[in-house]
Amino acid sequence: MTEKQRLSAEAPREKRVTRTRPALQNALLSLLEEQSFDQLTIRDVTARAGISYATFFRHYPDKEALLHEVAAREIRKLLGMTLPILYTVDSRSSTKALCAYVWQHRKLWSALLTGGAAATLKEEFVREARRHAAESLKFESWLPGDLNVVFSVSASVEVLSWWLSQADPPSVTEMAEIIDKLVLLPSISERDA
Repeated sequence: MTEKQRLSAEAPREKRVTRTRPALQNALLSLLEEQSFDQLTIRDVTARAGISYATFFRHYPDKEALLHEVAAREIRKLLGMTLPILYTVDSRSSTKALCAYVWQHRKLWSALLTGGAAATLKEEFVREARRHAAESLKFESWLPGDLNVVFSVSASVEVLSWWLSQADPPSVTEMAEIIDKLVLLPSISERDA
């Protein structure tokens, strides 16, 4: 078989791969809005994605690996919004944008933060935040850098989890103020300030 023929034969497979992973990820996200991660089975995910059960295992060893990939993707989106908060003078506006995004996508974030996936999400969030922090410019804080990342992310996740689980939740503006005062300002303020 010539190189051209081999590449031509592989092209359909590559197209399937690029369609399969997003289909599985989107199916998981959709299912997380309906039930907790612990209740989901791989068969549920593959049925929703329109993918065969065996195909799932060509891409992921288990449903936790799929969740890690989905969580990482969603966290990267959220971190793209949250990290600038730490580098801006107007943290309240940035925090409000973050809360507005979470509220707009509250079914997804509620499933990720308050369902059976919460521990995985928090772990993934801290890992991604550490990676971003290592690549980013530093900002002034009295906390050691890694502790600041872990504290800020963990506290934000807990506050957002609390918010999304409330029967009568505070508004986006109120939550932005809470996160700003409770999480951000203490981590960037000087000890003697």
